[in-house]
Amino acid sequence: MILDSLLQASASTYAGDIDRLFDVITLLVGVPMLICMLLFFTYIFRFRAKEGTKALYISGTEHKYMKWIHRAHFPILVFDVIIVVMAVQVWYDVKQDLPEPESTVRIIAQQWAWTFVHPGPDNVLDTADDITTINDLHVAKGTLYHFKLEAKDVIHNFSVPVFRLKQDAIPGRVITGWFEATVAGEFDIQCAEICGIGHGLMPGRIHIESPGQHAAWVEENSPIEHLAAR
Repeated sequence: MILDSLLQASASTYAGDIDRLFDVITLLVGVPMLICMLLFFTYIFRFRAKEGTKALYISGTEHKYMKWIHRAHFPILVFDVIIVVMAVQVWYDVKQDLPEPESTVRIIAQQWAWTFVHPGPDNVLDTADDITTINDLHVAKGTLYHFKLEAKDVIHNFSVPVFRLKQDAIPGRVITGWFEATVAGEFDIQCAEICGIGHGLMPGRIHIESPGQHAAWVEENSPIEHLAAR
């Protein structure tokens, strides 16, 4: 993918679909634009004012001129249909068709920090062994997650660039989304909605671990395990 090689890494199951959509839009919009610009400047140069040559007034309504405009309409309409169909399909797959989760995390945005609630060893959210972290989200590679996104104060936006994921967090609502990480590593989490004077100081990190590493992290950080150790 163009975006994979030039911009961000691709680290989720649907990142490639979104990159492909942007590639198609770039080609179907960019190539006609370049052709139009080439013709535009070519004709400006070719028909520039010349000494002793009287300018010809053209209204632009004559059929011999208008036919070239109409002929260009048809491929542009076809390109528009292709873009709309692909965009709706990607939107449905990412935003509406929620697959069954293997785990669930809670994400709470506030001015100006992220609170992440992870399920503990029982892999059930909102139980006594939940693990709460600030600005650090830990997930397992190859596990399909649902996230429950909330905002405490104003509108925020949960953005993970390597996932190609952006979702507004709206006060008073719990918004469910999903992701499945395909690459292990540590990547940025951003707030992509201006949320106040500290907006630029609200970065987070997502830690994508192998299943074994993540299980060890859960065991080590579970409050129930710490109480048992005492």
